Amino acid sequence: MTGSQTYYHGTKADLKVGDLIEPGRASNYGKRKPAVFIYLSATLDAAIWGAELAVGAGRGRIYIVEPTGSIEDDPNLTDKRFPGNPTKSYRSREPFRVLGEVMEWQGHPPERLKEMRDYLEDLKRRGIEAIEE
Repeated sequence: MTGSQTYYHGTKADLKVGDLIEPGRASNYGKRKPAVFIYLSATLDAAIWGAELAVGAGRGRIYIVEPTGSIEDDPNLTDKRFPGNPTKSYRSREPFRVLGEVMEWQGHPPERLKEMRDYLEDLKRRGIEAIEE
């Protein structure tokens, strides 16, 4: 699955080429528990959501990454919201290597971003984690 496919990871972390993104660090979402999985996407749009919705004070960043091991469909999206994985979202228990950064990208319109944040806040109020591991 990894072949010549380009993969992206959206975050607010300030990373450099060659850095590894690894499980075990505080998650970008929810209660910020140590992440069991790390996430990547083969679509820029999904990575933009990751960059925009990640917690933290820094600016959203999108990295081009390379899995160092196996990846699987992200069940948080594919089983619950988008059967067939049209978002091309995946997860892994193994690190991703940063190959570069997407320097120019267009974020979602403010009203769409607000809708998504409101939706995530509603899930939180109801005790539902957006990412279940």
